[in-house]
Amino acid sequence: MPDKQEEKKSLPFFGIPKIMPYIKQYKGMMLIMVVTGLFGSAIDLILPLYQRYAINHFVGGRTLDTLPWFIAIYVASLLITAVGNYINGYLALKLEVSINRDLRGMAFNHLQTLSFSYYNQNSVGYIHSRVMSDTSRIGGLFSWSLAESVWQGTYLFGAIIVMLAVRPGLALLVMTVLPLIIFLFSLFQAKLIKLNRQVREINSRITGNFNEGITGARTIKTLAVEELIEKDFKAETKNMRRTTVHAARYRGLFASTIGLASSLALAIVLWKGGILAAEDVGTFSLFMSYAQGMMEPVRWIIDCISDFITTQVNIERLTRLLETRSDVTDSEEIIRLYGDSFDPIRENWEDIKGDIEFEDVSFHYPDGEEMVLEHFSLKIPFGSSIAIVGETGAGKSTLVNLVCRFFEPTEGRVLIDGRDARERSQLWLHSALGYVLQTPHLFSGTLRENLLYGKPEATEEEIKKALELVSATEVVEKLEKGLDTDVGEGGSLLSTGEKQLISFARAILADPKILVLDEATSSVDTITEQKIQKAIDTIVQGRTSLMIAHRLSTVVNADCILVVKEGKIIEQGRHKELLEKKGYYHELFTRQYEDEATASVLG
Repeated sequence: MPDKQEEKKSLPFFGIPKIMPYIKQYKGMMLIMVVTGLFGSAIDLILPLYQRYAINHFVGGRTLDTLPWFIAIYVASLLITAVGNYINGYLALKLEVSINRDLRGMAFNHLQTLSFSYYNQNSVGYIHSRVMSDTSRIGGLFSWSLAESVWQGTYLFGAIIVMLAVRPGLALLVMTVLPLIIFLFSLFQAKLIKLNRQVREINSRITGNFNEGITGARTIKTLAVEELIEKDFKAETKNMRRTTVHAARYRGLFASTIGLASSLALAIVLWKGGILAAEDVGTFSLFMSYAQGMMEPVRWIIDCISDFITTQVNIERLTRLLETRSDVTDSEEIIRLYGDSFDPIRENWEDIKGDIEFEDVSFHYPDGEEMVLEHFSLKIPFGSSIAIVGETGAGKSTLVNLVCRFFEPTEGRVLIDGRDARERSQLWLHSALGYVLQTPHLFSGTLRENLLYGKPEATEEEIKKALELVSATEVVEKLEKGLDTDVGEGGSLLSTGEKQLISFARAILADPKILVLDEATSSVDTITEQKIQKAIDTIVQGRTSLMIAHRLSTVVNADCILVVKEGKIIEQGRHKELLEKKGYYHELFTRQYEDEATASVLG
């Protein structure tokens, strides 16, 4: 899914001023490339002058008096050209990989600062394409394309100057093709930009299909929809082929038309150069060399311009990502005092106790207009356990997202320890959270490495204690390498229940003041659930806990139960109080109890 803010206007100067702030540290290297390119091209420019001198002096003048010096200067010029080519090639390669590394690093780090709403609105394929494909094209533009355009451009304009100096009349005739080239360029530019933008958008969708085909492989097989997935993928790739071929055809037409116009220069020399050949063979040879040599620079310049046109789309998309601001941000004053996610100033962080208060909070999601909360107030003293219940899709995660500052209130305040959460840094709050997701996620690596994400400096004893607390010791003991066992991508080598236990232990290892359990027992069997529930009753002591629950039997001991329906809180109170009200909670509890009883009998 493309960025909703995708802009269709072309950027001035191919978007180069837009991207320069991100690669300005390489201005020195690019300047050296330009200088060596200018110098090397200047050597290429004087080679036809050597040829003119050799013909007129050695052949026409029938003397070899300066031949040794001529040979020495000519060989030196060739050596200088070779050195210039080497330096330019080395710097171009170094510049390409350096720009790719830095842009990808900036894009990756910036993605870590964006709020959930960005990921809700943009697909994985779209984001992946920005970080990998777009940066690669930009790196190539400012390295190889820059080197070639300087070299070839200097040769072209230098050749024109030399021809004007030697034979202005003939030079002006040769230059009559330039207005034609400029006209053709302006005619083709807009169409090429449009086609290349379409190619990039289709490529993003194909990348997204690849991602879904891999991550959803099990679902595809269990639903037996391989044929349907293949059909959709083929349709996208067919569209990609059609659009790419159309763009290539248009680009080829552009290049061949320009090439034809360039060939006119040689024809003009041949047409008007007959008389000149009789008068001055050396000058005629010079014009022939320049007229013929101009074709290669023109073709290269056109290719470079085409690269600039193509890469403008990549610049547009990458800079739009880098300029996207998160819906949740810390003020400059807060960053100066507490630091940010990458450079925290931990010595200024106050200890967090765990009191939470919603103060007249109203909220709607950034991509919606309907209020999910309206003038909601609730005090959650430290040590309290709050349960949030409701049917699937009712909006139970909204309160938790606000407490965790994954979203900001539209109106009102969320207070942590009596202060607006926005008066401290996001990382300060997130460092005090323990969060167990409904769908557990483990990182590639070992069990130990995954646990240490919760507390990097944790000792072996602390890891063992956390595992015991959530009954995860058996998971580790049955693995051949224990804690040093690789879990696979996303924890794919473990069962869903095992991943949940490990993610639970990881959260507990951090000893958080605020514990969030997002249907944390929904992915485990009944026996494991009972073990975890017993552990929860222990670990919530001395913490403020927020539990999003589907199974109501797990929240009967909560200090307060918030009942959510269609995105709004309609009831709140303790379990016994809500049952006595005979309201929506009573209906949910009774229905679930009957369903479980029926399943038990049938089982």
